Amino acid sequence: MQPAIEQSLRRVDTPENRLILWIVLGVMLAGLLLFVVRVLRRRRMARRLHQSIVSASVEYLENVLVPDGMGAFLHADYLLLTSRGVVVVDLRDIRGNIFGGDQMTQWTVMNGAVRTTFQNPQHALYDRVAAVRSLAGDLPVEGRVLFTRRAKFPKGLPRWTLMVDSLRAEFPRVEADAGRVLGEHFSENWRALCAAVGPSSLRKRRNFFAQVFIEGY
Repeated sequence: MQPAIEQSLRRVDTPENRLILWIVLGVMLAGLLLFVVRVLRRRRMARRLHQSIVSASVEYLENVLVPDGMGAFLHADYLLLTSRGVVVVDLRDIRGNIFGGDQMTQWTVMNGAVRTTFQNPQHALYDRVAAVRSLAGDLPVEGRVLFTRRAKFPKGLPRWTLMVDSLRAEFPRVEADAGRVLGEHFSENWRALCAAVGPSSLRKRRNFFAQVFIEGY
């Protein structure tokens, strides 16, 4: 039995088969390396996007659940304490040309030859802003649907929508001293708002290995 096994292994262990094995291993390693590079790039882009958003604020909350006063909770991507009060941010990372309007129920996305639609995000934003206002006391509250650079609006931006690169222009960053005064002025209401909301897992970031092996970037 043993000689037969050894003879079979010798027939399999040929230079041609070893070459094929090394090629297969090389392809698998290259594919894994490509996934890792893509994940690292996406994580770097996500950090830059996050910094672009929070740089317009004195303080901020990220991924929170806001009670709506009727026993339910609304997810908010960001709550920014800015020079004008609180800004509720609904972040949308959509690629393509977007066609939408204030009175439209559905907005259309054209990405090459692919056409998709999504619900007008303004309506959900109004609900989020109303929920935050009920908790913010004297703090002014407004909202923006914030789109990343991957989106284009050929017909112009609908109301309450904003591109991420324009956030700092609309809500200028305050200097350190002014920010301290602003924080003191709004601190009580801001602390009450922070205490009223809770963490949300809706946009919880997956760990590195989950991104590589599960999400398939």
